[in-house]
Amino acid sequence: MNKVAIQPAGTLHGTLQRGLGRAARRAADIKGADELVYDCVCHDPRWDRQCESRGLYYARLILDLELSARPIADHLFDVSDLVDTDEWRTSLAIEVLADLIKLSRRDAAAPLRRYAEEGWNWFEALDALLQLGDLSLVTGLDDVAVERCDDDDLYWLAADPGNPVVREWAARHRRVADALARRQPGERPRRRDPGPSNRSDTELAELARRGDDSAVEAILELGRRRSPVLLDLAEEFLPQRPSRWGSVVCRALRDYGSAALPRARAWAACGSACSDVGIDIVAKHGTQQDIPLLLDDLDRALTHGDWGAAASPAEGLGRLRAGAAVPLLERTWDESAYAYLRPRLLTALMRTAPHTGESFATEGLWDCEEDVRRVAAVAAPLDEAATVRLRRLRRDPAEDPRVVTAAAARLAS
Repeated sequence: MNKVAIQPAGTLHGTLQRGLGRAARRAADIKGADELVYDCVCHDPRWDRQCESRGLYYARLILDLELSARPIADHLFDVSDLVDTDEWRTSLAIEVLADLIKLSRRDAAAPLRRYAEEGWNWFEALDALLQLGDLSLVTGLDDVAVERCDDDDLYWLAADPGNPVVREWAARHRRVADALARRQPGERPRRRDPGPSNRSDTELAELARRGDDSAVEAILELGRRRSPVLLDLAEEFLPQRPSRWGSVVCRALRDYGSAALPRARAWAACGSACSDVGIDIVAKHGTQQDIPLLLDDLDRALTHGDWGAAASPAEGLGRLRAGAAVPLLERTWDESAYAYLRPRLLTALMRTAPHTGESFATEGLWDCEEDVRRVAAVAAPLDEAATVRLRRLRRDPAEDPRVVTAAAARLAS
């Protein structure tokens, strides 16, 4: 997967890449913005492509700027599609075309259909069309699906049994019907025998160290008990790279709660292999005395561009309403290439400095992340621009239902 160079945060290109609301508001007034939007769609700028949103953000820009979908189609059918087997080359373009269709740009349907029939990443295009639930868009594509999909592919296509396209295809094709039948709810699985709950902490630790199938339940049981033994196991397992049981230990520590704070503070302060887990615990359960530690950790993440590591300290500082964190939170909002951070940043800003946070909430109404738009719909001051934006969000057929509900509630208040 090729990483795209992220432009400086002070440029229109950089803010468009980050999916910031300010870019969406400025784009119509800046010459050359159309080429920058196309560049973002064709060169996916997301820091974490598995969880960040951009499709609807760019689709709305294409709609508002009255841009053609042709350059996106040209990107899909570039000659590199014959040799480039990286699905991320075309995933964002497929998503944008699907969202354009939701926004009533029917001209986006033809290239998406053609790509589902001919393109390398055909399954993603087929799935995007099917999820729209419009039979008129998928005429004849059921034959393509049955011919090209194996049974696992059909199972994933049938993810929504209520989708009219899935029901229609199931009525016509036995293999689709079989895939749909596999999706039907079956017998509720029986609760597993808890087993480890009858053992002592020492016995559970031995089961964990044994590393067989019983290790997972043993580690989780230690977490439920808030046993100090779990903290010892964390120091034993987490430094191992890779650690088979490291993720299980982290899950168990979530159940441990504030009782883990003394050890967590030590982990976080010394920069050990357990420091990330330590910061997570301090962020969730720490007190005012932990604000300097969280500030240092957020500053370190910002300095090194380690955006994933910035989430926990930002949330912790917001929970503690740390006013000293406001400049860092603002800087992280502007500079971070990780849009998934912004819902946490907006929440933290509204808690630490509500008046300052209001300007970020207003910008957030245009943000690429639906969780930012949802929080912003509740928090943004109701001036004329915000009211017009909330009305659009309320009636937008492509908008996340939670955002629609929040916008409607705010307008009714």
